[in-house]
Amino acid sequence: MTHSPLKRRPLPVNTPLVDRSPPEIRVQRRRLRACHECDWVSALPPLKSGEKATCPRCSHVLVKRNRYPAQRSMALALASLIALLIAISFPFVSFNLGGVGNRIELSQTATTLITFHQPVVAIAVIMTIVVLPAIYLVGVIWLQYGLLRAKPMPFSRDIARSLTHLTPWMMADVFIIGALVSLIKIAGMAQIELGISFWSFCIFAVLLLKTSQSLDADWMWFSLEGEPLAPEGTKTGTTGASQGVTGCPTCGLVNRLSSPSKSRCMRCHEKLHQRLPHSLQRTWALLFAATIMYIPANVYPIMTTTSLGHTTPSTIIGGVVQLLQMGSWPVAAVIFIASVIVPVGKLVALAWLCLVIKRSNELNAQSRTRLYRLTEFIGRWSMVDVFVVAILVALIRAGSLMSITPGPAALAFGAVVVFTMLAAITFDPRLIWDAPPPRSDRRKTATKEPVDG
Repeated sequence: MTHSPLKRRPLPVNTPLVDRSPPEIRVQRRRLRACHECDWVSALPPLKSGEKATCPRCSHVLVKRNRYPAQRSMALALASLIALLIAISFPFVSFNLGGVGNRIELSQTATTLITFHQPVVAIAVIMTIVVLPAIYLVGVIWLQYGLLRAKPMPFSRDIARSLTHLTPWMMADVFIIGALVSLIKIAGMAQIELGISFWSFCIFAVLLLKTSQSLDADWMWFSLEGEPLAPEGTKTGTTGASQGVTGCPTCGLVNRLSSPSKSRCMRCHEKLHQRLPHSLQRTWALLFAATIMYIPANVYPIMTTTSLGHTTPSTIIGGVVQLLQMGSWPVAAVIFIASVIVPVGKLVALAWLCLVIKRSNELNAQSRTRLYRLTEFIGRWSMVDVFVVAILVALIRAGSLMSITPGPAALAFGAVVVFTMLAAITFDPRLIWDAPPPRSDRRKTATKEPVDG
């Protein structure tokens, strides 16, 4: 289907070339996409700023269009990086109890764990809240700077490909929730003072989220590498697997599968698979590993509190009960949901999807796909408890008066979070849709909708 050029508001004369016209303006031909969640091939409609194209079969967002995508992402990434630099350069939070207190910087939430022989947890904390977000932001700035000057920088393709893989592991927003839970837990026992770093990190978390949402991957990849034609004979209104083609999970380009194990995307060089190899087996293995680790995560203490010489170990459930006894119902609810309901629910949901995958039909495939999206989204929020431990261990160090040390459950629970996230990544949602035959009256063009918010 051929679409006519859009009538758009005139842009300022000094607008960079990359931001002046989206792909559908520069290419007067049909652009195809094979949905990464249901494998349905559809044609992208012309999109205005603030609109998105969704798959007509499963409602997965194929493309989301932003106005001034390069400038917007560049500005947000620079602001985020500045906020992060401030956050790691000033005091984060301090407490005072009976004239004895402590003040920590953001980096100490990880380095203190190393002194308690928890290097793996320390690496996970610093990587998810500082290192990976910083790499992501530098990558965005590198890419957009090259596009704005109409000359892509070296390694742009490899960097653009890596951004997709980094996104799930950036947890600055989860860390903020963990910090708030930590402060509420000790607010009744000691005087708390928030430093410049705390507020700067809050701003950084918001800006990082805005940066990732502002990245128009379709526009970016088109500006970097253009868009080769879809394989000859590719039809819309049916699945890619039935035609021997597949959509790239990174840049979206429809490619012909030359061989099951050696195919790579023509545009971004990402590995291509008609279906992820051994998807169910890998998901089952990771779910089994997560289930095994969930036992010590709940049996052993996640932290040990020393107050006036009296030592009290605390498990995850014990911490929830303690918060309830203190009257902190909202905080107890957050910990219970993040540390009990979310991981258990994710284990059950993914296991159930694996079990019923061969009994799917088009009537229930939609709801099962929504369940998969939910499990993929909520998994990272279980890290709240690990971040709470990291903050409290670094902050509460007043000797026998009051101190907190990490327990063995912190590592086990962190492993549960990682295993369940990997299980969701290795699960191929296209398997849910493989059983039902395509409807003859299916629309051939992706649905165009306004972007939420």
